[in-house]
Amino acid sequence: MSRRLLGVALAASLAATLTGCGSGGSSTNDTLEIWIRQAPDSDSAKTAVKLAGAFTKASGIKTKVVALFDDFETKLNQQASQKALPDIVVNDTAQLGNMHSQGWLREVDKGKLTGGDQLSDLAWKAATGSDGKFYGAPFSAQAFALIVRKDWREKVGLRPPQTWADLAELARAFTDDDPDGNGQKDTAGFVIPAGTKRGYASWYASSLIYANGGDFVKPTGPGRFAAMTDDPRTVEAVQYLQDQFCKSKTVNPGAVSNDTTVTHEVFEKGQGGIYLVGPYVLARFVKSIGTDRIEVLPVPKGPSGGPGTLGEGENVYLMAGSDMPDAQQKFAEFAISPDGQRIGMNKDANGAIVRLPVNKGVDLAAERQDPRWKVFQESYDHAVYAPPVPNWAPIRQDSADVVNAVWADCGADVKAKMGELTTKLTQELQSQKAS
Repeated sequence: MSRRLLGVALAASLAATLTGCGSGGSSTNDTLEIWIRQAPDSDSAKTAVKLAGAFTKASGIKTKVVALFDDFETKLNQQASQKALPDIVVNDTAQLGNMHSQGWLREVDKGKLTGGDQLSDLAWKAATGSDGKFYGAPFSAQAFALIVRKDWREKVGLRPPQTWADLAELARAFTDDDPDGNGQKDTAGFVIPAGTKRGYASWYASSLIYANGGDFVKPTGPGRFAAMTDDPRTVEAVQYLQDQFCKSKTVNPGAVSNDTTVTHEVFEKGQGGIYLVGPYVLARFVKSIGTDRIEVLPVPKGPSGGPGTLGEGENVYLMAGSDMPDAQQKFAEFAISPDGQRIGMNKDANGAIVRLPVNKGVDLAAERQDPRWKVFQESYDHAVYAPPVPNWAPIRQDSADVVNAVWADCGADVKAKMGELTTKLTQELQSQKAS
């Protein structure tokens, strides 16, 4: 047996005994393996390599970056089954519960993480498990806002939307009033990734649900939650969007089958003019559409609550079973440091893997000259993260299936379907022992 295979086998045996998750780490003897959920050879993947290179230069610890996008969680599961998880995973905050429930994550001692006291409290909240312990080091944050075709808005003579009624009127004008001036009715108001893959329909709807004071589940005690998709505020938000699909017809054709990859292109091609999305595509759209043609606007407060919008980000996860625990800790500390955060931000260029810095010592305005980032920063003040249920993934997926169905079927009763969803989510919370 080769030295590499022998090391993996011995580490896997120890991990199965000590952690119960069966992880042996996939690093070589002296190389820290880092997985990040980004497309290979993308600008973001290159930024991750730059970050890892700076860490190696500062620490002397060799690194290997693996960038994957499609089926990222599936491939992590495959590595776990082979007892060869990577040492570090940089992944969505919403994946914490799923990875923790499978025993993949090391607990992070906030008090012993150098620089941990410099991170925002809201970012730490997104690294907290259902048991109140920390299972990741906060790395990046983002809040959602509206990226709007400014040139179209000025063409139709409307002000930035202040209410949901204003937003609907802007979408109608973008659909009916030929904002691109080509003499054809070939534009839409909203571009929406409304498919069910990875829960995109509920992911998109969540910003308007939060902006209206609604939610999917609510805490009822330590580690305990109750489903609330039948709450009138949640129903109202989903109904508002069904009206855009079915009554006003202001959503881009085919949206109910689209993920974000397709929706980005729909927006870039001028097929729609209002995109509720995170800041990670701002630099891309500035380059592909033109800086003078787009603006960033906050999500209007809903008629029954708010303000609110989806909060997301990425944590640095220290994977259980690694034979390089000290190196894992050092990488996390570097990633959250001001230097690590600045590298990840990548200034105004495309490829940022730190959208909004979580380190309070980093000045966003000093790093990025584009003032549109400030709208995302201000929106983060009332951002809502996925709650620390043991496993958020099935809740998001179940919600996406129902939300997608009521948008695709104009005869569907939103209130009734959201009530059925509450029953289903209650059962899911019971199965997770979180009800």
